[in-house]
Amino acid sequence: MNITSEAIFNSVLYGANEVIKIKEELNKINVFPVPDGDTGSNIASMMRTIIAEAELKQSVKETVDSIANAAILGARGNSGIIFAGYLLGLSEAIVSDVTISLEEFAHASKKAVKYAYDAIEVPVDGTIITVMEEWGNALVDKCSKYQDIVEVFDYSIERVNKALENTKNQLNVLKKANVVDSGAKAFTSFVFSIYDYFKHGEIEVTYKKEDYQEVNNEINSIHSHLAVGENRYCTECLIDNFELDRNILKTEISNFGDSLVVVGNSRKCRIHIHTKDPELFFEYINNIGKVVYQKVEDMKKQADIVNNRKNKIAIVTDSIADLPKQYFDDEQIHLINLEIINEDRIYLDKLTISPKKMLEQIKFENNLPTSSQPNSKKIENLFDYLSSYYESVIVLTVSKELSGTYNSFMKAANNYQSDNFKISVINTKQNSGAQGLIVKSCNELISQGFSHNEIVNKINEIIEKSKILVQVKTIDNMIKSGRLSINSGKIAKFVNLKPIVTLDKDGKGGLDSIAFSEKRSMNQLLKHIKKITKEKGIRRYSVVHVNNYDAALALSKDLKKIIGFDVDYITETSTIVALGAGEGAIAVSYVTK
Repeated sequence: MNITSEAIFNSVLYGANEVIKIKEELNKINVFPVPDGDTGSNIASMMRTIIAEAELKQSVKETVDSIANAAILGARGNSGIIFAGYLLGLSEAIVSDVTISLEEFAHASKKAVKYAYDAIEVPVDGTIITVMEEWGNALVDKCSKYQDIVEVFDYSIERVNKALENTKNQLNVLKKANVVDSGAKAFTSFVFSIYDYFKHGEIEVTYKKEDYQEVNNEINSIHSHLAVGENRYCTECLIDNFELDRNILKTEISNFGDSLVVVGNSRKCRIHIHTKDPELFFEYINNIGKVVYQKVEDMKKQADIVNNRKNKIAIVTDSIADLPKQYFDDEQIHLINLEIINEDRIYLDKLTISPKKMLEQIKFENNLPTSSQPNSKKIENLFDYLSSYYESVIVLTVSKELSGTYNSFMKAANNYQSDNFKISVINTKQNSGAQGLIVKSCNELISQGFSHNEIVNKINEIIEKSKILVQVKTIDNMIKSGRLSINSGKIAKFVNLKPIVTLDKDGKGGLDSIAFSEKRSMNQLLKHIKKITKEKGIRRYSVVHVNNYDAALALSKDLKKIIGFDVDYITETSTIVALGAGEGAIAVSYVTK
């Protein structure tokens, strides 16, 4: 029996649909290699990309190539990238033809397992690669004796199911949790659905969004005895026009962490690694190829949410919000890290580039790097994950007058809004430390037990009482950004202009005041705080800085004398804020009574 291109395409789409439907179950049993509870979400993301991007072509080879390319684009997580490696290996093992024989398909599947196996730095028995191997071996064993695809698949599925159940005995971590491997179960479900497609006479394949809006389930405690090691950041990237040998690359980057998987061909390369320092990893990667996509997820935070979730309402904000990193960790605040683009290099704000390194990079450049709002797909992936663990989400974005981030969140939220999972997206009309204070206020309201709607109403009131004042030490970046023309900038530098910039009530940037010395600028800032303290009273305040902690500490002491109590926090700004404010800038943010 020969398999047509259309049959391959439709059976894969049907399998992708069926895997997406068990996303929640896969998340719940995800305990290896780390208990971050997102294998189902990661593989579902890849399957959605296959459905959205793969195309039916004339030949089987071209069709499987299209499926594999889509898988590489959408792959996330350890198991997801290994899965994509299998599909890529399958595409490379198939010769170009309109149809493919069952025997050719079987041998191509076995070669695909070898390809996926070679992509893993340290293959582990009892995982997704184990059931893949059993699938390939079973197909080859049976196809020489039988030509009926259903009979061959029936035998192969039986062996794969046994291999899946045996993963409990191969890994102690699975045995203790009494679960099978999550990635292995996803692959088993995928190939079973392909078998089901052929068995029942080529089932009609449809893609309906409502199929993926699963009802939230209460998460059990099978992960409670597990922990994440020092390599807490699940880090991934996609490199375009990749030429370096995969085995050489694996050797060179293995020192950055563990759980390394490298999948790719001459067009694209996908890398997955668990590391403790994403910034150092990407410093290396940016020197060997063009990074067109990158992702960093904190597995420790994910594990904490699975095991010790603090609240039923999740807070999501973007990386423009300035709060101490420890606060984000301790309070389980979810962060979307915006992208920074410098020439042909991409960085993730607060993750893969620090303000100090970025400012050093651009010191002698005429133009500033640009920032990019998060794409809706990235946000939808986050909402997809959060829907497994929370009842609702409140999103607090940087001022929509400064960024398209608010609109990106709204678009993603509209796709996920349902009776079972409420999402409210709020424009804070602020940035930096002021946005951080609003996030902190929201977190406290959640902890105090207010309802979702009550919190939204109270936060909107707090936004109207929030303010930020930034003392700019150097106007070089204002000139580079175009906010000051070159000629105006020359004059401003000549007269030693020291502006204080702020956001108005609508969240638009502007000048609060100007001075012609740093001392006078600081006096004006303190004068403003004295006036507000007297007229309205200040409920809380923060100080953030750009590589200028000593000055920020001194300012906080002066503010305490005026306001009468300690600063909420002092922290460094995000790299995006640092680009706008410039080296040495200090900002005070406050919420009035």
